[in-house]
Amino acid sequence: MTDTDLPPRLTRLAFHGPISEDRAARLVDKLARSAPAGVLDIGCGWGELMLRILEAAPGATGLGVDVNADDLARGRRNAAARGLAGRARFVEGPASTTARGPADLVLCLGAGQALAEEEPYNPAAVLRALRGLVAPGGRVLLGEGFWQRPPAPGELALMWPGASADDHHDLAGLVDLAVGAGFRVERIETANDDEWEEFESGYLADEEEWLAANAGHPAAAGIRERVDRHRASWLRGYRGILGIAYLTLVPVG
Repeated sequence: MTDTDLPPRLTRLAFHGPISEDRAARLVDKLARSAPAGVLDIGCGWGELMLRILEAAPGATGLGVDVNADDLARGRRNAAARGLAGRARFVEGPASTTARGPADLVLCLGAGQALAEEEPYNPAAVLRALRGLVAPGGRVLLGEGFWQRPPAPGELALMWPGASADDHHDLAGLVDLAVGAGFRVERIETANDDEWEEFESGYLADEEEWLAANAGHPAAAGIRERVDRHRASWLRGYRGILGIAYLTLVPVG
């Protein structure tokens, strides 16, 4: 069995998170207006938002850090295809130990665990780490989970392994943590239902299509079990309960 026998990885997703093209365009426009010289993307995946910011801010350079080699290779290919290879670097390694910052613009979109590896997950520690990575007068764009309402025990049991009501704050509590970490909150946005559905459908689409055409493949049973488990986790667990906030943060002088 080779990799070419298996489903491709996340080809239906432009971004590794629930963010629409319209929202991405607005964020890129607003963030590029500050003319950042350097962009740091923590847990970048293939760094799509970073690349779009580099296109909108011609003087900027970008550094994306992630542990997934396949995603980083995709980012490098995309950068080369868009004439950005000389301004975008993708580095494999843990964000907690990779040399980085301070940067004028720091992106951390759904990747806070890359900065706060202790258990349980602590968004306050993520925000403190981000405060140390952004240059004076710069910006942080944080994509972070929050509870839209308190989850019931039965709902938590269907989410991710070990899910706890303490894993996230509500939106107001998350914003309070950002202020407590030394930021002012320039902008607050939250992913909507359409963005979640596009993301969750796109997240599984490659594998769902592959399973429909390869039911007898030796790897099908394991892939089917994982796909069905993820879909159930979303539909019966965190759908309508877990939100994603996009916070534009300004460090206090």
